Amino acid sequence: MEKLLIIQTRPEKDAALNELEAFLKFGGLSEDEVDVINAGVGKYCSLKSLPNYSGIILGGGPLCVSKENKTDEEKKLEEFLVSVAKEAIRQDLPFLGTCLGIGVLGKAANCKISNKYGEDVGAVEIKLSEEGKRDDLLKDVPEKFLAFVGHKEACEQLSDDAVLLAGSETCPVQMFRIKNNVYASQFHPELDNEGIALRINIYKHHGYFPPESAQDLIEKTSKQKVIHPMQVLKNFVKKFKTR
Repeated sequence: MEKLLIIQTRPEKDAALNELEAFLKFGGLSEDEVDVINAGVGKYCSLKSLPNYSGIILGGGPLCVSKENKTDEEKKLEEFLVSVAKEAIRQDLPFLGTCLGIGVLGKAANCKISNKYGEDVGAVEIKLSEEGKRDDLLKDVPEKFLAFVGHKEACEQLSDDAVLLAGSETCPVQMFRIKNNVYASQFHPELDNEGIALRINIYKHHGYFPPESAQDLIEKTSKQKVIHPMQVLKNFVKKFKTR
């Protein structure tokens, strides 16, 4: 059986571990069904190895592709991630990029990525497009649902070959598809209430929100019922794990 490849970009060990555990939990995966690399700490893979996997999941992280004056380390990471996304597009390989993944896939697909539609940490209402209602990855997901977000940049404008699947009032592009198998979501399909609380504590000094508001954010998000985004992850694994 082919494995899934999970590419992480979080240099913080606890955040990376929580993200991986969430991908496994909500994807219904065991550790022996995946290979994991953390590009956030300089672990890369060969592009030639990508077709050997049944699918690729790209996690989130602090990188912003629209940022100017990147460090050499950030440039190297971005170059690797975008090259993975381009290869996925070229071969129509099953690919799901989350949060940062929408910037990476967007850049690879010539979409416009900017800081115009950044969103504060919290839950927002996502609405499916007509294409989204028919897409396999959004099967059993209601037309409107809550999902956790928190990002500095987003897709401002899709390229002509990208298909809009979902959006929100504060961020028009929350999910899109290229070809048949290449996806990205701005919202987090792996985050539940426990996960968002951990992320808030880890990233409270990274400029997403005032550090002193961390506890208030945790209390607020704990009251928000976020149960549907995980279906996207489950659907991706179900569709591609044994292709």
